[in-house]
Amino acid sequence: MTPEQIIERLSHKPEGGLRGDHDLNPDMLTDTGKGQDLTSAAVLIGLVDHPGGLQVLFTQRTDHLHHHPGQISFPGGHMDPGDKTPEDTALRETEEEVGLNRRHVKIIGHLNEYVTRTGFSITPVVGLVTPPFDVTPDPHEVDEIFEVPLDYLLDPTNHQRHRKEFKGIMREFHAMHYGDYYIWGATAGMLFNLYEVLQK
Repeated sequence: MTPEQIIERLSHKPEGGLRGDHDLNPDMLTDTGKGQDLTSAAVLIGLVDHPGGLQVLFTQRTDHLHHHPGQISFPGGHMDPGDKTPEDTALRETEEEVGLNRRHVKIIGHLNEYVTRTGFSITPVVGLVTPPFDVTPDPHEVDEIFEVPLDYLLDPTNHQRHRKEFKGIMREFHAMHYGDYYIWGATAGMLFNLYEVLQK
């Protein structure tokens, strides 16, 4: 897909639809505390505009982090009091985590709010990233920075559903393999939402 096609399809995204871990596990919305306070967060779905095609920017988290250690994620994190918008959070966290200066990022839209069973309300912010740029991972938070072709992530033959027991209950979740990388959970769920929006 071209950046122009993506911008056009993001502009027609349905508003107000809450997405999350409950998409595949409807009872999980009550587990996250429906009606209770959720922690606001935002991530950057960075579409890197290479001459050979768009690629998506990912990080692999370090193993010692309290939340989601070792998992693959988008750059992002909690909204700080100084952040006026989710876009501010996504850009600030991306600079802090991977050293990508915001001057290389053009915000082109966002996906539906994504609620996790761990109590986060995440806004996925979509940005077009223009190379060349330098990245420097924060050694405390990021073990590795890598990219995956967008076409690969939008190919439904690469989409999987896995099951895992959590507190005695079997839960389903989205997942994708790319080489030795295993993308699952909220990150894969947001990618599936991106796929739904871009394929319409």
